[in-house]
Amino acid sequence: MSLDELTLQSAMDLSSMITKGDLSPVEITQAYLARIEKYSHLNAYITVDYEGAMNAAHIAEKELSHGLIRSPIHGLPVAVKDQFHVKGMRTTLGGNIYDKISTEDATVVARLRDAGAIFLGKLNLSEYALGGNIQHPFGVPKNPWDITRQAGQSSSGSAVAVAASLCSAALGGDTAGSIRGPAAWCGIVGLRPTWGAVSRYGAFPMAWFMDTIGPMTKTVKDAAIFHYAIAGNDPKDIYTSKRTVLPFDHTLGLKGLRIGIVRESLDNGMASEHVIDAFNTAMDVFRDAGALVEDASLPLFEQGGLIANTLSDVEAAHTHRHWLREQPNDYDFATRRRLMAASLISGAMYTKLSRFRMLMRRDVMSALHQFDVIVTPAQAGGAPLIANETNLTSKEAVISQFFGLRSHRSPFNLSGVPAMAIPCGFTGDGMPVSIQIAGQPFAENLLFQFGLEFQNRTDWHLQRPDL
Repeated sequence: MSLDELTLQSAMDLSSMITKGDLSPVEITQAYLARIEKYSHLNAYITVDYEGAMNAAHIAEKELSHGLIRSPIHGLPVAVKDQFHVKGMRTTLGGNIYDKISTEDATVVARLRDAGAIFLGKLNLSEYALGGNIQHPFGVPKNPWDITRQAGQSSSGSAVAVAASLCSAALGGDTAGSIRGPAAWCGIVGLRPTWGAVSRYGAFPMAWFMDTIGPMTKTVKDAAIFHYAIAGNDPKDIYTSKRTVLPFDHTLGLKGLRIGIVRESLDNGMASEHVIDAFNTAMDVFRDAGALVEDASLPLFEQGGLIANTLSDVEAAHTHRHWLREQPNDYDFATRRRLMAASLISGAMYTKLSRFRMLMRRDVMSALHQFDVIVTPAQAGGAPLIANETNLTSKEAVISQFFGLRSHRSPFNLSGVPAMAIPCGFTGDGMPVSIQIAGQPFAENLLFQFGLEFQNRTDWHLQRPDL
């Protein structure tokens, strides 16, 4: 197997080869850097740190040769969304206003570095992690399954980089679905951890009560090891939990565990026929594994997108208020319009939507008291074509793009629980589709348990785009 072919392997497989001495961190880092250059037209990266990555690879190789194994990710080349600070690297937030060299690592970056990861660079994203912009200053991230298609919103570069094997794993940010949405459209695994499970210190904010940071990987096993590396209490982020983070036990099965299908996610007319068929087939896989699959209900499901996006936009408008006032023309038109509209939301409306948020959390927690996990499609359909204009020409179009289509993921943002997207098939035109599994707060290992069993019985996660 050539070094380029090795980049197609999962992070865990690469880790095993590195630990055994069958693969050098220097070799695999060189292979990823070459691949990044080869597929630069995908616009996955904003910054590539060739020199820094090779220096770190040589250090990792020396440590490993002397028997020092920091963690399962020691020697693995990774990348992070350009929303997180990496010391000595440029941070742009995917826009034209902020462009600075970071003076310290975000906590998640520091933890990956302590675990021995090698940083390849910073990944592209929707402008200021908001999503929906048309003009990308660093190029539109292109879906490796079809470069005419979108890669998702916000953590788009992270999804492209993992799907196209331009890094072994990536970190993304998820406020209103920005890990799981791109992961679903690009055919990879994307975990939104419990709110408070992972430090957000050193990450540019959007909505403090929904912002999370999580891994984007080829497999569930990969997601588990990277989540374990970054999770845990951080004194620099007072909202992080002090509970102990336990490693994932991959020997557990699903016999007797209960899955609740959120009926509203299938019956509201938004999910395509291909998505529903793939979803139903996935449920059969879980049944064969011994899980009990029954119907569940989230009565406010369809309103999730409206609630989450309005609340997060209002908070984002506050964060951007100075730039918006002083440099409005430096924003993409769609972003500027969105932030300005959010700044007009009244306090009374914000309060009302906050109450709806608590009702949504009540519904989600009620369902999770009845079931071990609840499941929905991660997206309503496969990735659409890259748009050159907003096409927001009617009230119905706005509702569909910003509210309705995001309802599949928003209930879990609003309730603060973990949720994970896992590939489960393809549309008729060859674009990936995914299921989404959500669980109780801090039940990430349970999600991994379900996801691993699914991947042990299917091969969707082994599919790679034909670049």
